[in-house]
Amino acid sequence: MRDLLTAAEYAAIAQSMSYPSNAFINGSFKPALSGNTFATINPATGEFLTDVAACASEDVDYAVGKAKEAFDDGRWRLLAPGERKAVLLKFAKLLENNRHELAVLESLDSGKPVRECQMVDVPDTIHTLRWHAEIIDKLYDHTAPVGNDALTMVVREPIGVVGCVLPWNFPLLMLAWKIGPALASGCSVIVKPAEQTSLTTLRVAELAFEAGVPAGVLNIVTGTGKEVGEPIGLHKDVDMISFTGSTATGRRFLHYSADSNLKRVVLECGGKNPAVVMDDAEDLDLVAEHIVNGAFWNMGENCSATSRLLVHESVKAELLERMGAYIREWKMGDPLDPQNRVGALVSSDHFEKVKSYLEYAIAGKLDVVYGGDTQDGAFVQPTVIDGVDRDSRLFQEEIFGPVLSVTTFTSISEAIALANDTAYGLAASVYTGSLRKAIKLAREIRAGIVTVNCFGEGDASTPFGGYKESGFGGRDKSVFAHDQYTEIKTIWIDVSDRSVDETVK
Repeated sequence: MRDLLTAAEYAAIAQSMSYPSNAFINGSFKPALSGNTFATINPATGEFLTDVAACASEDVDYAVGKAKEAFDDGRWRLLAPGERKAVLLKFAKLLENNRHELAVLESLDSGKPVRECQMVDVPDTIHTLRWHAEIIDKLYDHTAPVGNDALTMVVREPIGVVGCVLPWNFPLLMLAWKIGPALASGCSVIVKPAEQTSLTTLRVAELAFEAGVPAGVLNIVTGTGKEVGEPIGLHKDVDMISFTGSTATGRRFLHYSADSNLKRVVLECGGKNPAVVMDDAEDLDLVAEHIVNGAFWNMGENCSATSRLLVHESVKAELLERMGAYIREWKMGDPLDPQNRVGALVSSDHFEKVKSYLEYAIAGKLDVVYGGDTQDGAFVQPTVIDGVDRDSRLFQEEIFGPVLSVTTFTSISEAIALANDTAYGLAASVYTGSLRKAIKLAREIRAGIVTVNCFGEGDASTPFGGYKESGFGGRDKSVFAHDQYTEIKTIWIDVSDRSVDETVK
């Protein structure tokens, strides 16, 4: 399924493509009730793609009403687990049949290299949905040991109407991470895609309906955070919010919950993730390859990207030299050419933000070891900056671009202190030939995911989320994700033969 086409074939798909442009509510595409639209742009070329429905609070009210109606009448939640499973597996198959179209659409809308879309995002999206579909009829409820006079069941029930608010960096994959367990649990869902990247979400909803997900169960409301995200967060008929994005915006959803119905909120937010390289790392070539991949995959627009290289001072020079050979393999250019591994940043505004960090490094006379240049069309070279201290903005702030800072240490205790010296705690990677050191680092670095001698995020079976300001309330992926889309109910059944009076006594 991870089959690459040629640049000419991807260009032909792009030329023949029609773009979804309206919100998807109650089983069909609908314009915003106001008739307003906003333009979506290809960030690599500046080309206008289409106008998308600019929804607002009245559209949110309509979508939530339809989702609640679908939940209340049980058209999805009351299906047998095997029936929901069959629909979601058919849904995954339709995504697979349309994988090339989805890869091109994702690339055009976000600036991501089509290579990544085809080889990672689309297949992992399909795998995620299949994984959650398969677990539907394998999650068992519980009984409690309460003695012979009662029978107690502890059961999961779908939480209700779920609002999913998506980021722009992985539109397809973050959609799957959220709707996979939400739909598997029997919930109805309202999705707000990022306004920069709405197109694949709309197409996926159409395919879900074609697969048999009933009208009203999966709804896509397009628009801005202020006009759509906030009304979803404040809506009293939305029972739960799952959000991925910036920490600042995540905080708002906690306020929205407090100001409305105390809806459950799960946040997956930012990161400033270290790669810790000890002086006994066994294969510096492999370390270099993993660090380059971790730093520059998806142009660094990744909350779990390796953005800080913490390296023992005795191996820094050799490691940086070896990294250069791998950086040269990351060609930058037209995202629809599968030979290119670095595409455009998602927007001109974000490009300017990332560019400001390069200017900050130059103004501070830091050593730009690799990269540091930009090109028209929101392109930023993979960049490595040496000599960064712990008080620098490059060390503390989430850049969300292809910029890696380098800081040295001399002891494992210093490495741990540096790794933990940010407000974030999402991911980390450690490189050492010592099992004892690997375990010490993995245990003492305060992050939700720690990889040893590799970069990665685990797979569909492992939870994803962070400590500190990187997350709140739960995890994406794995069986643990199902807990946040369900309520736990205790059912106590009296099976004793005592009278009511005896029970009271």
